[in-house]
Amino acid sequence: MSAEFAEKPVDPKVEELEDELPELEESEISAADTPQSRGEKKARKAIKALGLKKVDGITRVTMRRPRGVLLVVAKPDVFRSVNSDTYIVFGESSVEDMNAQAQAAAAQQLAAETETSEQTETAAQEDDEEGEVDATGVEEKDIELVVSQANVSRSKAVKALKNNNNDIVNAIMVRNSDLCA
Repeated sequence: MSAEFAEKPVDPKVEELEDELPELEESEISAADTPQSRGEKKARKAIKALGLKKVDGITRVTMRRPRGVLLVVAKPDVFRSVNSDTYIVFGESSVEDMNAQAQAAAAQQLAAETETSEQTETAAQEDDEEGEVDATGVEEKDIELVVSQANVSRSKAVKALKNNNNDIVNAIMVRNSDLCA
């Protein structure tokens, strides 16, 4: 009894099938892949019957309503009529109120302005602590006018008036240009 071990022939078709498996592609999730309501399914079926064309590349749709209200659809499915300029949009809409956003922005701006005015007031108080300035040759009403208009301390107003030969307009302009710089 002789025992011969023979190797089993390998089926080439099986190996080829394993090598030729197609690679899976990752697909984008669109609004059509999400769960749809019964009404949406009916509407999509009716659109297909009308022959509308799908418009690709649209990522956001906004519709303006009266009083600054916007309807926003984030990931829409958009279809366009071939015969006219009519669009049909599917997707989850949300409401954005532009007036509320504008009020919030105004409140932030007002808060920022109050912070800067508080800083200038503290700076003016620090300047007042520097000491009294010789105000001879300068009228008191001119000093008060420069202080109120240029928003500076009394000592800076006196100094500006003396440097500009008691010219109120130039003193205010010089003080304002110094503050802006």
